[in-house]
Amino acid sequence: MKILNIGSINIDYVYEVDNFVKSGETIPSNNFKVFLGGKGLNQSVALAQAGSQVFHAGNINIKDDNIKKELIKWNVNIDYIKEVDESTGHAIIQVNKNGENSIIIHGGANRAFESSQIDKILQNFNQGDILLLQNEINKIPEIIEKAANRGMRIFFNPAPMTKEVLNYPLSLVDYLIVNESEAKKLSKNNIDYDEIIYYLKNKYSNTSILLTLGEKGSIYFNKNEYLKCEAVKVKAVDTTAAGDTFIGYFISYLSKKKEIKDCLLIASKAASICVTKKGGAISIPKNTFII
Repeated sequence: MKILNIGSINIDYVYEVDNFVKSGETIPSNNFKVFLGGKGLNQSVALAQAGSQVFHAGNINIKDDNIKKELIKWNVNIDYIKEVDESTGHAIIQVNKNGENSIIIHGGANRAFESSQIDKILQNFNQGDILLLQNEINKIPEIIEKAANRGMRIFFNPAPMTKEVLNYPLSLVDYLIVNESEAKKLSKNNIDYDEIIYYLKNKYSNTSILLTLGEKGSIYFNKNEYLKCEAVKVKAVDTTAAGDTFIGYFISYLSKKKEIKDCLLIASKAASICVTKKGGAISIPKNTFII
């Protein structure tokens, strides 16, 4: 079984601020750093740090070849990374004094996937292989349908959530991974957790759903199971990549045939370590610090 992540690759421009900037306001930055990130890249790094072999498929600008060298250092396979003319995707990230973040994303090369490129990637993967997707690239519906036709197990993290997601072929997704905000939008803005779970369980009856709730933990459910995992309490410095760390570790240990409850606990521990460090992919811990 192989793990393929078709996902974004971003350069993160991170500004440390006391509070997030408001409309019409100009504020000073207390610090500035540049990191590699993007939900796709972060999740691939998390999978690799958790001990899994992961193939990352993505697009970068032809002048940013150094990104591939960094991914190799993280033990991420780069065979399916393509160099294109569009600018590499990037994000402008504010991190406030409480460790919370606010993010603006420019898609760039992440939005330059072509059908022929998708076909060439997927022809190397077969029934039972895992496909991980996020919503920072184009052609998501096409990728889901083609991967489903190949019998791949599809994990989809619809972040950032857009109205277009509601028209994606989500019934073909095996595992839907959403945070609280995304879950509310998918469930017609239900607020109560029980209502959200009831709606999603019936709407996507053949899908397992992982609801991540930050410091409130996580809930895993489908038509036959319901499991809740408490978050590990730590002092957060920067929550960037915490959700991506959780997802990568969860999938990695699920692929190793671990029990769901153990996958949730290990993923929670990994995410708790991530938030104690600054940055995107560089804040994702190795599994030697988890177990």
